[in-house]
Amino acid sequence: MPPEHHEGSGGAELPVPMAWMYAEYLADELLRTGDLMEPATLEYRAGRDALALTIFLLDGAVAGALPAARVDELRLLTAYGPQWRRWVCERLRSPVRGCTDSDLALARAAWRWLEETELLAADLEAIGPLPWEPVEGVEEESQVWTPAWQLGLPLGHLAVHLY
Repeated sequence: MPPEHHEGSGGAELPVPMAWMYAEYLADELLRTGDLMEPATLEYRAGRDALALTIFLLDGAVAGALPAARVDELRLLTAYGPQWRRWVCERLRSPVRGCTDSDLALARAAWRWLEETELLAADLEAIGPLPWEPVEGVEEESQVWTPAWQLGLPLGHLAVHLY
């Protein structure tokens, strides 16, 4: 039975966000293949959402397995955080070819989660003195909270390299 009401550009359009769901599926497969993180963690979700956004915003997901050219595009796009962030923001403002309003709503929700959620990261610059250096005062381990996309993007990038 067709739904009584849905938001969309045409009456024949199904409200099922297939392009977004397929991008999420591909991202999930890339991360699971790499076996880098437990799927139940927030870091895994950040990596999946970052990869799904990248796949989705590359003019929608491609059918079938990822071709080598698309894998190379993913590798280049996920390599640098600030450029990737700008690219995502620009692409979310313009309509994505072949996607429904439902697809775009889910992509924007994923981006909001990646931007607004902060995850605890290791502060590699605050590891402390080298073992042979004298320690004057012992400080507690430094904690750095960072937006989820800053942890998810490198995880996604590594998963693409391992694909």
